[in-house]
Parts: sequence; structure tokens; C-alpha cells
Amino acid sequence: MSRFPIIASWGLWIALNCLPIGHGHAQQLFSDQTDLTASAIDRIYVKALQHLSASQNEQGYWADRPYGMEPGVVGLALVSILAHGDDPNHGPYAITVRRCLDFILSEQNQATGYIGRTMYNHGFATLALAEAYGTVIDDRTGPALKLAIGLILESQKQNPSHAWRYSPESKDADTTVSGAQMVSLFAARNAGLSVPQEAIEKGIDYFLSCQTKDGGFGYTTPSGANSPRTAIGCLVLALAKRKETAAFQSAFNYLKGASKSNNYYHYYLYYGSQAFFHASPEEWNRWNKENISDLTQSQNPDGSWDGQFGTTFSTATSLLSMALNYRFLPIYER
Repeated sequence: MSRFPIIASWGLWIALNCLPIGHGHAQQLFSDQTDLTASAIDRIYVKALQHLSASQNEQGYWADRPYGMEPGVVGLALVSILAHGDDPNHGPYAITVRRCLDFILSEQNQATGYIGRTMYNHGFATLALAEAYGTVIDDRTGPALKLAIGLILESQKQNPSHAWRYSPESKDADTTVSGAQMVSLFAARNAGLSVPQEAIEKGIDYFLSCQTKDGGFGYTTPSGANSPRTAIGCLVLALAKRKETAAFQSAFNYLKGASKSNNYYHYYLYYGSQAFFHASPEEWNRWNKENISDLTQSQNPDGSWDGQFGTTFSTATSLLSMALNYRFLPIYER
């Protein structure tokens, strides 16, 4: 297996403190010892990557309609592949990477920069472009990323809440769609693009307006908090360097006590893994150990995971919940 530390052209990230894992390397995050072995984690990760590679069609998407053919889901699959640290241009998943990128780019409106048919798709696909930029050799990625970020910023400007919802023209907002856009803005900034601080601050203000008294985050108002939305809020605050604030601390306290069993389980895994990682090494180690155990038991024989939004989404987000064991992507910096 060909592996290499992904070093983005913007020079923000270098893989350090590597430990052997299979035939490659993964970054050791913390000194705390657990009974999780690197080889055991990599075994289930590679099994899932092989499933994604084998089941992808030549057009770059997956057959589990309707979600497997959405550019946002293809984008998450692409990020999950890049997160493993294999050479995206010549490694074992290079063809899969190329097909993903080709499909995402084919779904972008060249005039507006909009990718797909919803802002969910746009946010996740933009994140994929940001993570691919500087690692995948393709001159199209930079201009496409710039267009996609431009659409996010313009959409925010015309939204009274200074956030986002289902379409670029939406006049209302919610924390789930807004979370996807905020994470892509942070990833684009890491990639070297100019993202106005004002846009970040207004996005944060919207999230804070949806925080409940007990620290959780609601959907469109400060009510009805749950673990997936609170994980999104925690991550956004962490990426904005607000981990020392009372808002972050109360949100993380809520998250620690909240159930992860709900209708948006794989959304929770994707965002929750990052929220715990940014909040506390000790809490992350505990959460990670439990998550790896759960995913090992629930993984299908073909390497996939099942879920309400289709096999591809569930597999990609399950992988991304484990990806911090590698930390090959700039968005995973602490």
C-alpha cells in the first residue's frame, strides 16, 4: 500500500510523530494508551475503502439512489479516501479519487459556482474541493473551489440571518446546512483562499443565537437541541478558536451527556468525532475507543455500513469518524 503524508501546497500541515500501521503510517495523536491497535483500526478502514472503490461506477458516483449520486455524498467519500493518507495521484485509490473529483466538477454550475441541487450538497462538495486542492494534481480544482466559496459568501450576504439554508437564495437558515458551509469556509481558509473574518463572525453569531440554555444547539431556534446539531455547533466554535468560551464549554458538556442514538446517527459520528477531538484528548480517546468498537461490530461483510441516507453516506461518515486516527488532512489540525 502506497502511503505518504499529504503536504498541502499552502504549507500548513506536515504529518509528524508517525507510527507503523499496516504497510503505511498514521499519526499518533496522544500519548494515552488504549487497547486499540493501529492495525485493527486500519483493517476496518481499508476494508471500507476497498468497498467504496469497488462499488463506484465509471461516472464517479454510487448506485444507492438517491444519495449515492449526490455530489455532497461523493464529496464526503472523497474526503474519507484522502483522509487515509494514500497518494491520491498514484496510490491504490487514485482512480476512485479521480472519478469523484470529475463528478463533483461536472455538477458545478460554471456561472454561479453552485454544486448540486441543495446547499447541503454544495457545502460537502466544497469541503472536498478544499481538501483536494494542493494534493490532487488537477488545475481545475483551484478555480472551482474559488467559485464555490464565492457562492457561499454571496448566499450569506443576502440572508437576513447571515447563515444558510436549502438554496443559495434562502431567506431563512438552520444550523445543519450552516454547519456544512462553515466547515467548508474553514477548510478553504486552510487551503490558502481568502475568507473574510466578517463572514466567519456572522456565521458564529447565528450559531450562538440557536444555542439553548442547557448548552445544546437547536435547528432554527434555541430549542430542540440534540447531539448531531450540538456536535456541529461544537465543531464550528472549535474551528473558530473559541474553545475557551463559555458557549463551547456548555455545548461540550451537553454533548458528553447526550445520547447518540437518533435518526441522524451518521451525521453525529461525522461531527461528533471532530467535536470530541478538539475538546479534550482524554474525552476523545474514550469516545474513539467506543466508536471503533461499535463500527467494528456493525460493519458489513463487504466493508460498508448501513444507514438512513444510504450505504455510501453511512460508509463515508463512518470512515470520517475514524479519520482522526490518521490526521492527514489540514481540517483535522487542533
